[in-house]
Amino acid sequence: MGLVLAAPGAWLDRISAQTPCDDGPLGELIRTLPLYGPGAADVPFDSIVGGRGLDARRYTDLSRLDSGAMTTPAEQVFVRTAAPADLPDAAAWSIAVRSPSGGVQSVVTTATLTAQASPQGEHLIECAGNSNPQNFGLMSAPQWSGVPLARILSASTRPAGATAVLVSGRDHAVPESRQSLPGASWVLPLHAIEANAPFLATAMGGRPLTADHGAPVRLVVPGWYGCSWIKWVDAIQWVDDSAPSTTQMLEFAFRTDQPGIPELARDYAAPEIDTAAVPIRVEQRRVAGRLEYRIVGIVWGGTRPVDRLLLRFGSRDPGTPIAVCPAPASTRTWNLWSYRWRPVEPGYYDLTLKAADRGVRTRRLDVSFYIRRVKIDEI
Repeated sequence: MGLVLAAPGAWLDRISAQTPCDDGPLGELIRTLPLYGPGAADVPFDSIVGGRGLDARRYTDLSRLDSGAMTTPAEQVFVRTAAPADLPDAAAWSIAVRSPSGGVQSVVTTATLTAQASPQGEHLIECAGNSNPQNFGLMSAPQWSGVPLARILSASTRPAGATAVLVSGRDHAVPESRQSLPGASWVLPLHAIEANAPFLATAMGGRPLTADHGAPVRLVVPGWYGCSWIKWVDAIQWVDDSAPSTTQMLEFAFRTDQPGIPELARDYAAPEIDTAAVPIRVEQRRVAGRLEYRIVGIVWGGTRPVDRLLLRFGSRDPGTPIAVCPAPASTRTWNLWSYRWRPVEPGYYDLTLKAADRGVRTRRLDVSFYIRRVKIDEI
C-alpha cells in the first residue's frame, strides 16, 4: 500500500493547534545519548586541533546549549583559522580607508575604535565549511561589541561610481595548508552594508578579542557565513563594479552556494545562511515509570524567524511537526526546540529537519546536510 499523505496544510493546522511550551513533567534524566554521523571524525572541544594557522580548528560543543545557557562564552567560540605569527602590536594598529586608486582617505586607529565601540548584541557565526556530522561545531553565538562599518565609511568620501567596499585583513605569510588557501578579504556591496548592518568588532563576550578571533578588530556581517567575517582588518577600499572576487570569495564559492565561480564581485551572491536546524542532544528520561526520549535542537539562519519545523526519523519518514518554543523574535542567533519521543523499536535513527513553510529557503536542509544519527537500545 502506498503512503497516504494528509491534505496540503493539514499538518500545519495540527501543529498550530499544539501548545508546545507546555511539555509537562520531564521526569528523571537517565543519560544523554551520543549523536554522530556516518564517517565523521570525533574531535575534542575547547582546544585547538589540526595544526597551526590556516589549519587550526576549535569546535564549539553545541550539546551544552540550554534555555539558560544560549550565549557562547568567548573561550568556547569556534576557531577556523588561528592568528598569523607576525601580528603587529594592537597599540600600533590602524585601518586605512582608501579610494579606488589606493590613496588614503582616512585612518582609524585601534584607540578610536575602542573608544567608539558599543554593544552590538548577540550574533551567530557559522563557518561555511561546518560539515562534520559528528558535531557541526564550527558555529557559535557570542555577544559582540564594536563600531558600525557605515560610521567608519561616513568619515571618508564615497567616490563616484563606487558600489562596494573591499575589506581586507592581515594575511598569513606562510601559505602552506592541507585544506585552505590564504586570503583575508571580502567585497561588501553598499546595499548589503545598509541591509545587514555589519560592524567592526573589538570585543566578544565582554572582553577584547583574542588574536585567534581577529584582534584587535574583525568584521562581523550578521546573517552571512563566517568566511566573510574578515579577521585582523587593516584596510578598507572603495571599489566599483569591475572589482574581482577575492581569493577568499573564490575558495568559498561552492560552500556559499554560488552558481559557479563568479570572477567579478558584483556577480557573487550574498553568502547568506539559510534557515537551518539540527538536533544537538537526545536525552533518555524516565517519565511516570516509562522510558521517553527528549530530542533537543536548534534552529537558526534565514531572513525571518521560523517557529515550525518538520522532524524526520529516516529517509522514508514523512515527518513529525514540531514547534519552536518560545517563538523566535529574530534570526540573528539560534533558538531551541525540543520534541518528546517514544520510539517504536530499538535501532539506529537518522534525524533530519525541514521548515514547515515550504516558502522558506533551506538549501542545506534540502540535502540533509545537518543529519545526526542516534542509536536507541531501550524502549
